[in-house]
Amino acid sequence: MADHFPRDDQERQEPTLGGSKPEGGSSIPQPADQDSVRLTKGDRVQHERRDERGYIRVAIPFRVSLSDDNTLSGNDVSLGGFSAQGNRAFQPGDKISASLLMMAGPTELIVPLRAECLRAGPAPDGKGYQVSFEITEIEPPHRELLRQVIRSALSGRSPNIEGLMAGEDPQTPRKRQAGGVKPTPPMRQPKPMGRYILLFLAIGLLVLVGAATAYRNFMLIEPSFAAVTAPRIDIRAPGPGILAGHELQAGDRVELDQLLTNVINSDLESDLILADAARQFNNQLIENLREHLEGGNQEVSLANSAQPASGDTMTFESVSPEIARARIEQFETARDYENSRIAALEARQASNDIYSPCDCLVAWALSSADGTYINESEQIMTLIRTQEDDVLVEALVHMNDISRIEPNQQAYVTLANTTEPIRARVRNVALDVERQPRAGFPSWVRQQQNVASVLLVPEEPLPAESVGQPVDVRFTEAPLIGAASERIWQGVRTVIRFGDNIYRAAIDEDDDTGG
Repeated sequence: MADHFPRDDQERQEPTLGGSKPEGGSSIPQPADQDSVRLTKGDRVQHERRDERGYIRVAIPFRVSLSDDNTLSGNDVSLGGFSAQGNRAFQPGDKISASLLMMAGPTELIVPLRAECLRAGPAPDGKGYQVSFEITEIEPPHRELLRQVIRSALSGRSPNIEGLMAGEDPQTPRKRQAGGVKPTPPMRQPKPMGRYILLFLAIGLLVLVGAATAYRNFMLIEPSFAAVTAPRIDIRAPGPGILAGHELQAGDRVELDQLLTNVINSDLESDLILADAARQFNNQLIENLREHLEGGNQEVSLANSAQPASGDTMTFESVSPEIARARIEQFETARDYENSRIAALEARQASNDIYSPCDCLVAWALSSADGTYINESEQIMTLIRTQEDDVLVEALVHMNDISRIEPNQQAYVTLANTTEPIRARVRNVALDVERQPRAGFPSWVRQQQNVASVLLVPEEPLPAESVGQPVDVRFTEAPLIGAASERIWQGVRTVIRFGDNIYRAAIDEDDDTGG
């Protein structure tokens, strides 16, 4: 900034527009060369040497408002400094904080700055002092505003706020087209970042799904076969006969000691009737003989047999009282035998009434329609226990993977038509199944070779109706990673299944519409 306003020992001249230079160091000598020009009073052009050129000064009306509320009347101004006239005396080197107050049409512009006094002397008219200042500090926006005001004055126009806001540079008219202002090209629409964000999210989701699928299918242990099982109770016929009518079907629940059905054995009923008749016959014979003996008869009429149903012809004979008393003992023995036989037949008949041994679920029941005849030990029903810890999952694991499974290891079970995996723990690992028969596992599956049976206890109780349903089981050695991969896989399955259902529904609607 100091280079723009020359000192007394090395004075540099600046071109001035709009009037004569004030005295006190601001006079303009006539240069010797013709390298540059400046404007003087009367629009006369004078020249200055190129090495002496500083900022162009213009004489425009403005005021200088000092920080102590004093005001100076401005003479001329440039980007490097200004000169003003006032009643206050300054010394070279004095620093001030001031604001240049310039008129731009009806608007007054304020340009705050800091300046340093270069020269000071009496005014030409003898009233006050004339001082020259060098601008030492000014904000870039205020400097640009001052530049626009100076350029407006140099172009011969009065400064106005509309021209300053339009940003038109009055010193570069050659850049303007003769036909008018070149239309501003339309702004290029910014690229929507949402599409790229969605693209990256989709790529990340695909990578995550692919990694979860690969981990689930290649890192987790998958059994050869798995199904929901429960302890099984087989109800068999105690004897041959006709199955009595019942209304039990698969899926029905029965309670403890509930009558399930009975077997009608006609031969057993006939034997029971005959045994009862033989017992009454013997009782009658014993009563008759005792009456004859009590009557004092010398001879007693006696039947030759105690078995009326033996098929022999019944005859009577007369015997002495001694023989009659002996025969009474024989008839009593036959009666006791018939009583024992009747008790046995009644016990067999009572066993034909079949009751439930537990609170169970009917897995299978033989139909009793049209008088179904069954043989002894023939299966009538199959019940399964549904108490707590009864419904488990059994999995057959190949011997190559059985070494990676141990008791209490975590696994994930997924039922059919469900998307939420159920955590389970390994209860035991055995080469053969439990001794108690279990329902829900087909016999042909157990005939596989090189497999071991693994029983799993689900953390959530499984519905009894799911016994016999195949399930998807995965054994994991890293619970956190296994759980995450299983949930991602099930979520993908849900989305695929939902899309398939929508597609099938749309196809069915098209078929109905076309029909």
